[in-house]
Amino acid sequence: MRWGPVAGPPVPGPVGVWWSGSWKAESEPGLDVAAELERLGFGAIWSSGGFDPGLSSRFGRLLASTSSIVVASGIVNIWKSSPGQLVPSAVDLEARFPGRFLLGLGASHAPIVENYARPYGHMVEYLDTLDAGGAGDPSVSKERRVLAALGPRMLELAAVRARGAHPYFVPVEHSARARKVMGPGPLLAPEVAVVLEGDPAKARAVARGYMNLYLTLPNYTNNLRNFGFDDDDFAHGGSDRLVDAIVAWGDARTVATRVVEHHQAGADHVCVQVVGHHNGFPIQDYRSLAEALAENLGSPR
Repeated sequence: MRWGPVAGPPVPGPVGVWWSGSWKAESEPGLDVAAELERLGFGAIWSSGGFDPGLSSRFGRLLASTSSIVVASGIVNIWKSSPGQLVPSAVDLEARFPGRFLLGLGASHAPIVENYARPYGHMVEYLDTLDAGGAGDPSVSKERRVLAALGPRMLELAAVRARGAHPYFVPVEHSARARKVMGPGPLLAPEVAVVLEGDPAKARAVARGYMNLYLTLPNYTNNLRNFGFDDDDFAHGGSDRLVDAIVAWGDARTVATRVVEHHQAGADHVCVQVVGHHNGFPIQDYRSLAEALAENLGSPR
């Protein structure tokens, strides 16, 4: 079952996969994971841009092993890769796989980037340079890029200077606020972390293992304060209330309900990240999710 057509600029459909680990499924060594995700009906594959300069060759490999699914960078760090380093690779991907690559750009975080200053201003300058250097080339045009965005100013910039926004580590309430800020047109594609585990203590333990790093990054915690969370919620890997707001856990149908809630709040596309697996791609979890998501979302026209 397909969840969305691909034509012209990348159209990721309502549900995608976010993944930054190994693309090998240990339980099925010969499986082409990207091709299987496409067969299951996911509309996009999101992968981290990493910290090396330029555009990772991984995006080309993912595109080459699939036929129609959108492949997106979530995200390319604008402090690590200059527009000049990105444009040639983006042009090459557009030439080989027309309309299938979505360039996600982000300003990252002060604790993990040297000389981090004026992230909003730096993003504006980056987009200005990208547009000037790639003028007229569809591979880097507004319709082929999204911005990592949390607060109102970056969300507004994403609505005006890009296809839309790719928020990360956010509750459902953020999707509602982001849609209000951006208006009805731009793409809103939040990431949603999930744990397929029905036992509350086990599920929250796995979720906290994932959340620990992100709760040390002020961009995320400052954003969460806008939704009523405070220092007590950020301690020890996250309070139960915060864990439950950020990470969808339970069986596949319960997790699918959270995806639907983001859509109802204003998201166009939700990229689902199964967390807690460090030794290979959790393909069986995504198979279970694909079935449950199809039941909840159906196949859009």
